[in-house]
Amino acid sequence: MRNDIISTEYQQLKVRTDEVIGSVHQLTISTGSEEMITLITDLRNRLSDPFMFVIVGEVKAGKSSFINALLDTGKDICAVAPSPMTDTIQQIVYGDQEAVESLSPYLKRIFQPVEILKDIAIVDTPGTNTIIAHHQEITESFIPAADLIVFVFEAKNPYRQSAWDFFNLIHEDWKKKIIFVLQQKDLMDEADLKINESGVERYAKERDILEPIIFSVSAKLEQENSKLKSGYLPLREFIKKNITGGQAPMLKLESSLLTGTNFLERIDNAIDLRAKQLETDRNFRSEIETTLNEQAQRSRRQVNMLIENLVNSYDQIWNQQREELSDGLSFFSLLKRSIRSMFSKKENLKGWLQKLAGAIEKNMQERLFYKLSGDVDDLADSIQNMVKFIDLKIQNTKTFFSNDMELFRDIADKRSTILKDLRNTFGEYIADQNNFKNEKLFPGAKDVSPSLATGSGLAIIGVILTAVTNGAVMDFTGGIVTTIGLLFAGITTGINKRKVLKEFDNEMKAGRGNLQSDLGDKLTLYIENIQENIEQHFARFDAYLHQEATEVEKAAAESASIKSRIQKLQIEIKSELKEN
Repeated sequence: MRNDIISTEYQQLKVRTDEVIGSVHQLTISTGSEEMITLITDLRNRLSDPFMFVIVGEVKAGKSSFINALLDTGKDICAVAPSPMTDTIQQIVYGDQEAVESLSPYLKRIFQPVEILKDIAIVDTPGTNTIIAHHQEITESFIPAADLIVFVFEAKNPYRQSAWDFFNLIHEDWKKKIIFVLQQKDLMDEADLKINESGVERYAKERDILEPIIFSVSAKLEQENSKLKSGYLPLREFIKKNITGGQAPMLKLESSLLTGTNFLERIDNAIDLRAKQLETDRNFRSEIETTLNEQAQRSRRQVNMLIENLVNSYDQIWNQQREELSDGLSFFSLLKRSIRSMFSKKENLKGWLQKLAGAIEKNMQERLFYKLSGDVDDLADSIQNMVKFIDLKIQNTKTFFSNDMELFRDIADKRSTILKDLRNTFGEYIADQNNFKNEKLFPGAKDVSPSLATGSGLAIIGVILTAVTNGAVMDFTGGIVTTIGLLFAGITTGINKRKVLKEFDNEMKAGRGNLQSDLGDKLTLYIENIQENIEQHFARFDAYLHQEATEVEKAAAESASIKSRIQKLQIEIKSELKEN
């Protein structure tokens, strides 16, 4: 049965080792390193490769029967023919279903759904007297990878020259582990069998095999369940102890785990670099957000200051003109004006009120425009700096990924592409004046001549703000003066002074509120729109950071989990090695 050849401990440890190396393989694939992927694939294939037994011997030596009895599956793995087979090499391996694959005129691969073939692959060669001419297929394809070479002799005559000639071919070049089997011992008496065993020993020693290992077996007795007489028990015990068991297979597992650990160390270094780059990129993004918010807040304070200065000037004009209106509507002033109007129409009440309305408009425009001249420049500089500071930070992002990065190159390339696009698109955004005109907020901005702005697109901000604020003040002063003019037009000598002043105050108060809300809200919204447009440039970068954070965390956790599993397996394998 299967456990007669393969130790249970080794089977279990091999399965678990294969699983953990498979996990290293999957993690390695994520690095994108073709070299490492090839190496770990080769390692995994070697680990998963079954023990290879190459069976060699003369025609009619009973090789096929020997193999069937050795594997003891209850099924004939090799066909037993009554006449010599052709000179075809048969590689018998595990497959989910029976199949035959022709690899060359002299080699075929036979797939059998037999469990033991997951651990042992059989290379069944034709008779040595038929394959000397085509020995290259065996010596190049199978002997180098063989774990055991079994020379099967007919027990009655183990001295045929072709078998020993073939032995010379493979032994001189490869020095592989070889055992000698005298098959069909049931056809001989014990004394003659001992003589032939001694003869094989002598032949082997003459060919530099100092301690030949010889087994005499009977496939017939083994398959008839005469286990104690068949000679297979010591043969299987030898294979289990020296080939499929003992220290050699365990050392192979230990070596594979050590290689897997080395792979993990390289991957961990690359993951650490990714984590370092991610942390730097997150800090950069946080700085962008902080800078943008600080600069936007500074610009909003500039708006508040601009509006506050305008309102203060407005209030001064309001108080000044109200005082003049109050004095002009006093009883004595009206009486004087009535007397003078008898001699000149310019001195009547209507003319004076028109003159007062004109003075209000003139004072508003002169004082408000004066206040705007410096404040608008400061606001424009503040908004321009908001954009410039962000551009400067984008241009000076730190990169730890090297150009010749071996692992995770695709991640480094992706990041490089995203940053390059960010720099380019943001540069184009800054250079395009249309991005700062904002025709929805300031419909007249589209009519601003490009010749008024020089240099980058940012220069248009000052032009736009100057045009917008001046236009707003012009519209506002024109509107308030028209409203007050209508108020004054209804005043007669019999007007109630208190009522007139109240209505004047109401109009001036309403105008003050309109000035604050209309201009202030538009300028604030203009800043917010620019801030929002800047943020939109980082959408792709933000998506990359989110995905990268998830992938780095996942890769680090997977690596730590694999490392823990490897360490546990290494302890168990060391324990098995001590016992052996």
